[in-house]
Amino acid sequence: MTAAPAATTLSGPVHQADRPSWLRARAPAGGTYEDTRALVRRKALHTVCEEAACPNIGECWSKRHATVMILGSVCTRACAFCNVATGRPDRLDPHEPDRLAETVVEMGLRHVVITSVDRDDLEDGGAGQFVRCIGRIRAASPATTIEILTPDFRNKAGAIEAVADARPDVYNHNLETVPRLYRTVRPGARYYHSLRLLDRVKERQPETFTKSGIMLGLGEERAEVLQVMDDLRAAGVDFLTIGQYLRPTPRHHPVVRYAPPEEFAEYESVARAKGFLMVSASPLTRSSYHAGRDFMELQRARRAQAAPAADGLPA
Repeated sequence: MTAAPAATTLSGPVHQADRPSWLRARAPAGGTYEDTRALVRRKALHTVCEEAACPNIGECWSKRHATVMILGSVCTRACAFCNVATGRPDRLDPHEPDRLAETVVEMGLRHVVITSVDRDDLEDGGAGQFVRCIGRIRAASPATTIEILTPDFRNKAGAIEAVADARPDVYNHNLETVPRLYRTVRPGARYYHSLRLLDRVKERQPETFTKSGIMLGLGEERAEVLQVMDDLRAAGVDFLTIGQYLRPTPRHHPVVRYAPPEEFAEYESVARAKGFLMVSASPLTRSSYHAGRDFMELQRARRAQAAPAADGLPA
């Protein structure tokens, strides 16, 4: 029997060559990749695929999947794990929702993922732009399902409610890490505020799938990861993603360890046992990785869960 690869623990600066074999993603290439890139440029859209240096960009863009990042390309916060630029944000673009809807139609997307930078400078934190984007896509491509990944809106009055009431099919807000590490990893946010956001969305729109994700490799302990799972289930979250943190540059939070694929598989098994409808856990898992396929699995899981109750049996 072949022994499972052990977690790789690091003590110095992390370089691309230090990554274990299971974290090697294929380089971007091919005609479809270039077509997707050209369309994004032509529509003057930003994508988290590029801005956050996602390792899956080659695979996703080759399948004409892209996660659009609205509200500009400059974030008002400086999370220690994130590669998105920080500073004075861009002016709000009133035409962005229209260009996004046009892109969805042109790409023929059945499922679209929309995320954003943090915009603490805006009165509503950018919530209104999410609402407008959802509305334009619904009008232009009614069959397209919509997944959003929002910031916490700095708890600005009415922001979460407005976006929830626009009824995206999936509302995602990532916890990113365990509570103990927030001060260094996500200093501009608060763990229990993010948890309450997910709870409020589910309370307000029970039929909307809620989703959240965390990263391994930031210094978390197993017991803390399991507690995050319990907290998310208590908030009614349907879908959990777990991926490996990859340090974008030497200026960012160091990678403490590389968890092997078997550890992700074990966490996935535990999370499913805790009651999540859907779990995606692997070293290269990211919030929107295989989002369209996972959304269909979410729908199947909900139908399967409802079937026993419809037959008068315990769910």
